[in-house]
Amino acid sequence: MADAVLDHLVLATPDLESTAAEVAALTGVRPVPGGGHPGRGTRNALLGLGDGAYLEIIGPDPAQPAPEGPRWFGIDSLAGPRLAHWAVRVHGMAGHVARARALGYDPGEPVTMSRRTPDGGTLSWTLTPPRAGGLVPFLLDWGDAPHPAAGEALPVVRLRAFSGTHPDPATIRAELAALGTALTVEAGDEPGLTAVLEGRNGRVSIGAGAGTP
Repeated sequence: MADAVLDHLVLATPDLESTAAEVAALTGVRPVPGGGHPGRGTRNALLGLGDGAYLEIIGPDPAQPAPEGPRWFGIDSLAGPRLAHWAVRVHGMAGHVARARALGYDPGEPVTMSRRTPDGGTLSWTLTPPRAGGLVPFLLDWGDAPHPAAGEALPVVRLRAFSGTHPDPATIRAELAALGTALTVEAGDEPGLTAVLEGRNGRVSIGAGAGTP
């Protein structure tokens, strides 16, 4: 079974329009609208990261009623943008979940998600629920759906570095290994993720300790 590969980074925010504008100012590249997630109370904007990955900026969708439960990625309690999570792409979700469980990590039961696309269509996929903390990624299987970063659909900024901090890096590394992926995780007081992006304005950092956006 092939290992999981980076699918996307999740930049969560209480104000999608404002954060998308901040990212555009930082990188010199403007994110494009993605769409709303029916029933989840969120919508997103996207930037390609190269190598088949992308940055998802996700926040509340004012066109939807408030969801029955909390919005994912802690959006309801955020005071500002946060690099909250990341996803790895797999093929054959059931097999990857079974392998992780056999290795001592339970990624949770997969659920089906969808969003409306700007052209009025619907994009669907399967994922495992994002866990608190964000250091251990959720699994995502696009099945037969077109990938958001395929072709020339997204403007691109390059992902030059991606790392994390955690009070117990060894535990995080073991859980990452169970999922068939890896991330540089150093010791730190709080869990956090940092990404270095390179756009038209040079290299910028987002996430823990970066201060921006």
